[in-house]
Amino acid sequence: MMNRYDRHIKLEEVGVEGQEKLTQAKALVVGAGGLGCPVLQYLTAAGIGKIGIIDPDFVTESNLQRQILYTTKDLGELKVEVAQKRLTALNADVDIETYPEFIGANNVGDLVTSYDIVVDGTDQIHTRYLLDDACRILGKPLVYGAIHKFQGQVSTFHYQNGPGYRDLFPTPPNPESVPSCNEVGVLGVLPGMIGVMQANEVLKIILGYGQLLSGKFWMLDAKTNEANTIEFEKMMEHIDAPQTLEELERTDYIAYCNPVFSSNTEGHKEPQRTTEKWS
Repeated sequence: MMNRYDRHIKLEEVGVEGQEKLTQAKALVVGAGGLGCPVLQYLTAAGIGKIGIIDPDFVTESNLQRQILYTTKDLGELKVEVAQKRLTALNADVDIETYPEFIGANNVGDLVTSYDIVVDGTDQIHTRYLLDDACRILGKPLVYGAIHKFQGQVSTFHYQNGPGYRDLFPTPPNPESVPSCNEVGVLGVLPGMIGVMQANEVLKIILGYGQLLSGKFWMLDAKTNEANTIEFEKMMEHIDAPQTLEELERTDYIAYCNPVFSSNTEGHKEPQRTTEKWS
C-alpha cells in the first residue's frame, strides 16, 4: 500500500489513516457513461475498497468520443463488464461489483443500502428523483453531476441530513425541455471535467477534509471557463416525495416525471414545470 498510495499518504489531510478509510469505503456509481467513466477511474486509483457499477447498456461507437474507459474493440460489449476488466487492471485491490441492469423503485433500496456513498452519473430525470428519494430515506450522501452541451453542474445531496435534489427542483420539468446528449450533443471533455469534480466530492466525504458542495450548486461553462456557485437550503417538507422505502417502491417515477399524466396518477399531483435543462 505504501508505494501505490505514497502521494496520498504524504498529504497531511490523508496520511495512512485516511488511506485506510478509503480502503474501507464503498461507493455505488449509477451509470458507466461519460460521467461514470472518470469517476470510476479516479475512485479505483484512489483505492476505494468496493465500487459498484450499475449500467444495463452496451458500448456503441458514439460513446467513444467521451466515455474513456472503452475502445473500438469493446463495441457491443456490456459496459459494466468492460469497465470491471479495465478497473481491475488499474487496481486489483478494489472489489468491483457489477449490476448490468436498470435501477428502479424495485431494486434501489437494496442497492443503495449496500454502499456508503452514491454517485449519480445518469441522464434520466426520473432516475435522479428516484436516487434522491432513496438516499434521503436511507441517509446516504448522493454526489450529483449533470452535463449539457458545454455546461456542467455538481452538488452533494443529503450529506449529514443536508439538502437534496428536490430542494433545487421540487417538481419535475417537462421532458421536452430537457434534451439529452443524443439530441443536442456534448463537448467530449466536459464529462471528464464534471466527473473528476464528482470523484473529488466522494474523497472529501470519506476523508473529511475541505468544503463539500453540500447546500451548494456548482456550475461550469467550458466555453468561457467561468464557474459559479449558488447556495440553497433544505425545504421543510416535500409533499410529493415518498417518506419510506415502501412508499418509494409503490411510486412510478416515469409517470411522475411525465407531464402527460394527470393529477389522477396515484400518489402524486400533476408535475409543475421547472427550468432545468440538463442531461
